Amino acid sequence: MQRTLANSRRHHQITIGILGGGQLALMMARAASQLGIKVRVLDPSPVGPAKQSVTGGVDGEWSNQETLRAFASEVDLVTLENEFVNASLLADLEERGHEVLPSSNTMRLVQDKFIQKQTLLQAGVPVVEFRSVVTPEAMQAVGEDMGYPFVLKRRTLGYDGTGNFTVASPEDVTRAVERLGGYDVGLYAEKWCPFVMELAVMITRGRAGETVVYPVVESRQENHVCSSVLAPAAISAELAQQAQSMAMKAVQAVEGVGTFGIEFFLLPDGVLVVNEMAPRVHNSGHYTLEACDCSQFENHIRAVCGLPLGSAAMRKPAAMVNLLAKTSAPGAPCGMAEALAVPGAQIHLYGKLKASPGRKMGHVTALGETAEEALATASRAANCISFED
Repeated sequence: MQRTLANSRRHHQITIGILGGGQLALMMARAASQLGIKVRVLDPSPVGPAKQSVTGGVDGEWSNQETLRAFASEVDLVTLENEFVNASLLADLEERGHEVLPSSNTMRLVQDKFIQKQTLLQAGVPVVEFRSVVTPEAMQAVGEDMGYPFVLKRRTLGYDGTGNFTVASPEDVTRAVERLGGYDVGLYAEKWCPFVMELAVMITRGRAGETVVYPVVESRQENHVCSSVLAPAAISAELAQQAQSMAMKAVQAVEGVGTFGIEFFLLPDGVLVVNEMAPRVHNSGHYTLEACDCSQFENHIRAVCGLPLGSAAMRKPAAMVNLLAKTSAPGAPCGMAEALAVPGAQIHLYGKLKASPGRKMGHVTALGETAEEALATASRAANCISFED
């Protein structure tokens, strides 16, 4: 659809409905408010980060069809902060005349990671070798053909490593299948992929197919959760261009509208393969709030509303450090005064009321003459902050 909400509602303030009320919805809502766009959020938690900052928070399950229908009737368009809303429920909204971006078809192709891999492969985008696993016999064949270790994954509802299990030997198989919920939930296997660097690209695609591609960044992990991001990544210009081209092809393959995150593995021989695609704004792009002319959040709002996309040009090299909780405790931070005393550090807290090990409670960004210099600044501030009882 090529019309823009901005042009079709000149005497009506646009209202966007976001499915999900976490920190991504929070930052999208802040970006929307700067453009004079209202936001309503649907989330089962009454105390989610976004609901504390928007006036239109609605308590409800996005898995409930009637709740979704009622919510969609109160907004001009629906977008998402996660990939967990069933595509068939989104298709129902579209059939009833509601706009959903990314579309239900895009979500259908992306939210099932096995289908996602098939779609990318058919589009000529290199991915990690993968295979469906539906029976114990198929699992045995994976071990024989791919060898050990290999990674067993849930096709849906997995994030931050929660839907993955590294199968090191045949003895691990039973425990892996049980941990992930059994064969009936939908499992697939990926070949073990020893990489030298994890990279990511944020890309925003508009309604008419226009695109803005952000710089390639390095993503560093801690226990399968992103701990820090360096922008730009310390790679050659040729490799960066290749990653950006692959990201564009990936988003085009699913006809995406909005901001998408594409994660890559860089292999020892210099080959790039796509690890996963996220149909939403992404942790790897938080640095864009301070480092780029137009953040990933603002560009997502612009894209779904049919507004001109903003520049992804970087002002300076940057880094982002996630504030990951180490214990279960209340969500109030300790050490904020010390962190705020670090020159150049920009602190973003999400307002979560409870901390638990590995939970993302906020992030710190910084700019510098190099990404490593920025990382040092952001790390100094992040190391001051803790979440303790």
